Formats: sequence, structure tokens, C-alpha cells
Amino acid sequence: MSLIRNGALRKITKNKDFFTRSKSAAATLSPALPGTHIPTEGYFPPNGAHYFPLHGVTFNSNYRISLGPIGPSCRDVSKREFSLSANFAESYVAHKDGEQEKLHVLDFDDPTSAHGSKTIPDLLKAMLVFACCQIKPLVNNAEAVLSLSEKILGATITRSIVKSTFFDQFCGGEDEKGIRPAINSLRKSGIGGILDYAAENEGENGITGSDEIISNPPYNQPARVYDYKSESECDRHVEVFLSCIRAVRDVSPNGFAALKVTALGNPLLLERMSTAITEAKNLFSKFDIDGDGVISREEFEKCYRYYFNDDDEKLLHLIKMLDPEDSGTVDYIEWSKLLTPCDLHSVTSSCREVGPLALATPSEEEICLIKAMRSRLFTLAEEASESGTRLLIDAEQTKFQPAIDNLVLELQQKFNSTNITDMPIIFNTYQCYLKDTPDRIKIDLERSERQSYHFAAKLVRGAYMMSERARAKEMGYPSPVRDTADDTHTCYDHSIEYLLQHKAQNHSKLEIMCATHNQSSIEKAIGLMDELGISPNDSAVHFAQLYGMTDNLTYTLGGNGFRAYKYVPYGQVNEVMPYLMRRAQENSDMLGNAPKEISMLYRELKRRVAKMYSV
Repeated sequence: MSLIRNGALRKITKNKDFFTRSKSAAATLSPALPGTHIPTEGYFPPNGAHYFPLHGVTFNSNYRISLGPIGPSCRDVSKREFSLSANFAESYVAHKDGEQEKLHVLDFDDPTSAHGSKTIPDLLKAMLVFACCQIKPLVNNAEAVLSLSEKILGATITRSIVKSTFFDQFCGGEDEKGIRPAINSLRKSGIGGILDYAAENEGENGITGSDEIISNPPYNQPARVYDYKSESECDRHVEVFLSCIRAVRDVSPNGFAALKVTALGNPLLLERMSTAITEAKNLFSKFDIDGDGVISREEFEKCYRYYFNDDDEKLLHLIKMLDPEDSGTVDYIEWSKLLTPCDLHSVTSSCREVGPLALATPSEEEICLIKAMRSRLFTLAEEASESGTRLLIDAEQTKFQPAIDNLVLELQQKFNSTNITDMPIIFNTYQCYLKDTPDRIKIDLERSERQSYHFAAKLVRGAYMMSERARAKEMGYPSPVRDTADDTHTCYDHSIEYLLQHKAQNHSKLEIMCATHNQSSIEKAIGLMDELGISPNDSAVHFAQLYGMTDNLTYTLGGNGFRAYKYVPYGQVNEVMPYLMRRAQENSDMLGNAPKEISMLYRELKRRVAKMYSV
């Protein structure tokens, strides 16, 4: 149960005038207010009345309450505890001056709200699936179990079993036509759909390597032969994503489509691109001699002459490009505009020695492939912009993320431009379990304001914790992941607070998607919205959960006017299941919620059966 104020709940609870929390019930009415009573539904107190009306409330049987306006029939009760009869109640407080406040109460523990639209077979199937999710050996070895099943039962029977259980629970369908019933069902409950073609290309099968060294710049890179079969696959994925964007346009106007950049470019190419961006950032740190976060002109000239062999004319040209306003300093935002992966070769060709940046500089062939990947993304963004569909670009492993961020920033600069749209079209994703996330959010927010485009972020906790830690240990660098779950929770909540306060203080049109299964974070976000005067249906804040999970959160939010969404993965069974297995293995929130999911499903099933026999 969460008590959310719209106006002055903080003032009320702080002064204990009317409303305090109770362990045994949702709340307790304070005895300090004389003549408190509960009027009949529809009754509204006249100005100046001193009472606390609640609509649609069932009182604890331990207390007898007289209903109706204050009069001789009303009894004073020293303590009144109540529980909610519905998942949403509205309460009005009338002060002596006639000012009226409105309180929102959301009940995320109502099984009927979450599962009332399901059939009894659906309830039973969902209970079975979540029961399986609690069997850790099964979840951790899901791929091996499926492989064994295919050997014993055959691929057709195995996929049929998966499709009728896990797939039906967690996926919307296999294609655009198949997802329509799921999307329409969600819309009836006030919930939007985020269509997510769930195929992803995480492997490195598209590239073969050798130990050969090429002698021409960029220097001393291992020769790589890129498999153009992967390029044709990426082109095919563009068509799939275009269909997804158009499906959102047709089924859920102004809705969202999700996409993964690894489906549009060779993963090892993204990793090479990320290395180049990281080394360019490392070079900034080397130029920033005093570590104050900016490079003075003196620092730039000194370091440039140390690392590069160029004449004064080129040096002055670079300074002018980095500091067009002649401010005398360059920060990382300006630095990153110049040193992009495709432009690095013009700088590293003058290196005095071959170092990490020169080795990371993309070759001509790689630049061509990067431009092809960029073209695919721009094709999708153009279609989204014309269709009124918003794009959520998923976050991926840190070895790919700098490249993804670089590409997304280019998209945002064009398609989120304040000159062409009143709302953001492109959302980047920030994983709050990463230690550098707060700094990245601040830099990207400032960049959006300097370059006049709408900032838009999807906030998640992160889904690659195990693989990130394993890779860091294997390669001998500090883990990028936060040490504890509490640290991640704190980062998530603080990031939402930082962005919403920035919006309120600067009248910004930034938007955030709170993609989380964590009820506490949702309650804090709603409380903050209320404190800052952000209404439930304001486009500033969206909430999203995965399809088939934590329906108690999504359906309660959607039913009460908040912008609630379900992430709806779709695709062929063999494409989607690896995606879902990764989520099941690495998302602790998902597994931790399984007992609660089963409990709520059981309570709804029990209520449904009792109703059948009572008729």
C-alpha cells in the first residue's frame, strides 16, 4: 500500500493533523480532529467544515462508524483504522479556510486488479511458470535442459511445450499479427505496449581474426575479415524493426518500439568502436593535466605537441574547432564532438608513437561498416519520427555501450531537436548498476541543453551483472558494476530524483521511462511526482514492466491514470527464448518476485473459485 499525496500530504503527516501510517491497516485517522466522520459517497463537505471524508472505504469491524454529515447521530471514535475496498481511493481534506487537498492511495497488493482479466486456465499456467522460475537449477541450466529435451522429445515437441507455457506467459506473439490481441488487451486496462523484437546478436561469429599485422595507418592492427553474411542479417533486421515501428503506429499510436543496436551491427565492430571512444576519453584525461575537468589552451598546446607531430597551423585549426567561442577552455562535451570514431584517423595519423588510441582507430573498412550501421539506425529513426512512434534504444554490455551511446546521441541531436519536435523521439537507456551512470546522465543532460535537443532516458537497474563481473575478472580490470544491490537501488532512485527535480526547476521537456519491477522505486517516483506537481498522466514520467511479470504494478498504475507500459517481446520461439533465459538468470528482481506472483495468482484463483460456488 502506498499513500501518495497530491498537494500537501507531507504537511499533513508532519503535523499529524489528519493522517498517520498504521502497521495494522492502511492508515489511522488522528483523534486530534474533532467531529471526524465518514460521509456517504458523493457527499462533499461545505467550505469551512472540519472533517475528513473518505469515499469507497470499508472500516475495520472492530469499530462502528456512523455515516453521513455531522449531526446528533454521529459518534466520536478515538481511533479509526481502515482498509481500502478498491485499489484506488481519493480523500479530501478540508481546512478551516476551505482549502481542499487531494490524496492518492494506490494498492499494489490487490490480486483482482492484477489478474482479474485472466481466465482460470491462464491463472493455473502462470502459477506453473512462476513455480518453475523458483527452481534455480532449472533456471541456471535452462539452455542445457532445452537442448536435452530436443534430443529426447525432438525440437517440434520441445518448442511446442515452451510456446504454450513460458513463451505465452512472457511474450506477446511471434509476429506483428500475433501480438495484436495482447496489445489490445493491455489497452483496455489503460496500459500501453512497448514492442520489442527480441532477437539479438551477442556472438562474435561474424568476424574471423588472424595474427597478421598491417603496416599502413591506422597502425599495427590485427587484420580482420568481416563476414558480410552478418551485414545481410543486419539489413534483414532493419525490415523487422520497420515492421515493429509501423505496428506501434497502427496498434498503439504515440507508443514505443524497442530495439537493440547489436541487431543492426556486428558486435565486434561495436566493441572496436567502443574501444576507440574510450581511448579518446582517456586522451582527454591525459590532456587535463590539473584534473579540473577542463583543458586550458596551454594544457592543450603542451600535450598536443608532446603526443602529435603537426605544424602550428593544424594545431590552431584544432583549437578553433574545439573552442569556437574562444573561451580558453575545452570540456569533455566539446572534446567528444571532434574525436568521434570516424574522425580519429585524421588525428592519429600524426601520432609520434603508436599508442592505445592509434591502435583503437578504426580502419577504412571499419569506418564503412560503422557508417552502414549508422545508416540503418537513421532509417529506423526517420520512420519512427514520421510514424509518431518513440524508440527506446536498449543498453547492452559495457564493451558495446560507448559505441551505442555515441550512435544514440547522434540520433537524439537530429530527431529530438527542439526545432522540429515538442517531444523526444529517441530514448537512451542508463543501467543504474554501473558505477559511472550518474556522471553519464549529468553529461548527457548538459549536452542536450547545449545542443538544443530533448533529453530522454529509460532507467533500468541492469541485466548483465554476472557477465560484466566475470569479464572484468578475466581481463583484470575493476568491475564496472556496483558492489551491492542497495547501491544500485540508491543510484536508481537518486537518478530519477535528479532528473525530475531538474525538469521542475528548469521547466524542461525531458522525459524518463522508469523501467523497473521494484515497487519501492515506483512509490518513491510517484511521491516525487506529486511533490513537484507532476500529474500522473504527464508525459514526463512513464512506467514499464516486462510482459507477464509484476502485473500488480502495471495494472494498478494503468488503472489509475499513470502512463504505464508493458515491454512486449515478440519473435519466433527459438529467437526469443535465449533473450528470456538471460533475463531470468541475471535479473534478481524477477526471480525474487516469483513467490509473490504465485501468492497473488493463488488469491485471485481462490476468489474466483469461491465466487463460482457461491452462485
